[in-house]
Formats: sequence, structure tokens, C-alpha cells
Amino acid sequence: MLRLEPRPQASRLWTYASPLLALVLTVLLGVVLFMALGKDPVRGLQMFFWEPIKTSYALGELMVKATPLLVIALGLSVCFRSNVWNIGAEGQFVIGAVFAGGVALLADKDTGRWIVLAVLLAGVLGGMVWAGITALLRDRFNASEILVSLMLVYVADMVLSYLVYGPWKDPAGFNFPQSKTFEAVTQIPRLMDGSRVSVGLLLALVGAGLLWVFLFRTRAGFAQQVGGLAPAAARYAGFSSRKALWVALLTSGGAAGLAGALEVAGPIGQLTPYVPAGYGFAAIIVAFVGRLHPAGMVLSAVLMSMFYIGGELAQSRLGLPKSITGVFQGLLLFCLLACDTLVAYRLRWVAAKKGGV
Repeated sequence: MLRLEPRPQASRLWTYASPLLALVLTVLLGVVLFMALGKDPVRGLQMFFWEPIKTSYALGELMVKATPLLVIALGLSVCFRSNVWNIGAEGQFVIGAVFAGGVALLADKDTGRWIVLAVLLAGVLGGMVWAGITALLRDRFNASEILVSLMLVYVADMVLSYLVYGPWKDPAGFNFPQSKTFEAVTQIPRLMDGSRVSVGLLLALVGAGLLWVFLFRTRAGFAQQVGGLAPAAARYAGFSSRKALWVALLTSGGAAGLAGALEVAGPIGQLTPYVPAGYGFAAIIVAFVGRLHPAGMVLSAVLMSMFYIGGELAQSRLGLPKSITGVFQGLLLFCLLACDTLVAYRLRWVAAKKGGV
């Protein structure tokens, strides 16, 4: 029979092979799911893994989805490496969008292009303010950052709803709960004509490079990681746990807020109740599938955006429910958690004993 045995040390091979095995298992489970729903599994997998990359336009839309996922995941990786569990990036994303939208609404046709930078900075500030609430409660009252950050997601949604149903509602919007469309001058510059891909993609890739430098080439990044892996050693070395907490949460909050600003001043172009798209929660999966490494998160962000687009296509072309996107995301996460067992344990075949216990 098969038995799990502890490894003397973590397997370097399975550290990187585990996400690949998890993806394979997710695909196999997806085949079973499509068959159970009475759909052609080949056609179903095509929606998720071929259609999003089939044309140049599809690749552009894939990058549009991947950009906010990558930006948020980069910030979350700083938290998770510091052993700070920010689960509320979705709320920070929403408040970043609100701050950015508030600045965009102040613009008129004569406003200069500097307003784009102001919109992005407002988004970063909004995300940092929202994450700062969690940091303050954790720092001063030792409140659980998991619960506080998660509950603040719902508060952020209510703030957005209040604004688009109330003071920021477009008077010429036929009573729909939405702000007016932002002026063209506030639009995030696009990389090419005929595509919705904006400079946000470049910001995300530059952010991945800067994060690599911070984590692996600076003393401050080393201090963040030591504080997460060995708090006692960090205190002995003179690293401040309070500083690590604030740096982690403000960095992740600012990144989520930037993603919110890129969305409302980019593809969306206004504030609506549908700004929350689940990116903040999906980015948690992106971060862990990417092994909290900038390069890995670039790849996992693309994979997760394929799930988003595949879910939309499966809904429109195969008649599957919208929740199919979340199902695939959840399958990937649970398969990853299961496969990660092989990092610390090995499977060994043990012959059954004969004659008694």
C-alpha cells in the first residue's frame, strides 16, 4: 500500500513541479465536470485553453484580464512572504477604484494629460488607506488581519454602492446606478490601436522586476522575508516586526488600489456596482500558484485570466453557468494544496504484512 513519509528536507523538484501537476489534475477534473454536465469535454477545454489565445485580439483581451491579477498578486506576495495574511485585496481594489474615479470625475475636456498620473496615484492612495485600517487594528489591538481585511471588502462594496446610487450617480444615465463616463483625457494610454491593452501591462511587468529586486537584492526585502519565516530570528537581528507589518499591508494595498485605478480609467471608463470582479480573491490563487515569485506570478496570472475568459465563453457558447469560472479557480487551488503535500512528504510503497497486525 502507499504511505506518506516525511522528507528530511523539502523537495526542490516538487516545489516547482507541484503547480504543473495541479494544472494537469485541474484539466482532468474539468473533463469529468464537462461530461457530467452533458457537454463535449474537448469543446469545453477549447473554450478555456485555446480560444483565449487563438487570435491577436484574443491575446489582447487575455492581457487585459491578466494585468489587474498580476498587479494585485505582486503586492500580496510581499504580505504572504512576511507572514501577513491580507485576504481583503478585493476591498482595497474597490476603494482604489473609488479614489481614482473621484479624481477622474473632476476632469473636464480642457484638463491636461497629467490627470492620468493623478488618477493612478489616487488609486494607490485609496488602496493604502484601506489596507492601513487593517494594519492599524492589527498593530494596536492585535486584531486578526484575516478577518479585518476580509470584512472590509463588504464595507468597500457598500461605499461604492452608496456613491453610484447616490451622490455620484449620473443624472443623464437613465436612472442606472453608475457615474458619468469619464472624460477621454483620463483614459489610460493604450499600447496599440484596435486593442484594449493599456500601459497598465507595462506597469505590471515593471512591478514584477522591481519586486524581484526588492525581495532578493535588498536588505529591506530580506528583512521582510526573515520576519515571516522566523520572527524570533528577525527580532534578534534587529528587524522591526511592526515595520514589516506596515510595509507588507501598505504595499499590497497600494498595488490593489493601482489595479482598481487601471480598471476604472481603462476598460470600464466609469464607476458602476460591477467594479468588484473578484480579482482580489483570484489574485490570492495567482500568488500561490506562482510560488510567490515574480516570474511565476506572471505565468499564473495569464493562466487565471484564461479561466476568466474561458468561463465567459463557456457561458455564452455552451450554456454553462457563470460560476464555471469560480469552479475552475477553486479546482486549481485545491489541487495545488493537495499536490503541495509532495513537497514535504514522499509516497512510498509498503508491502502489507501477512498474518496478523
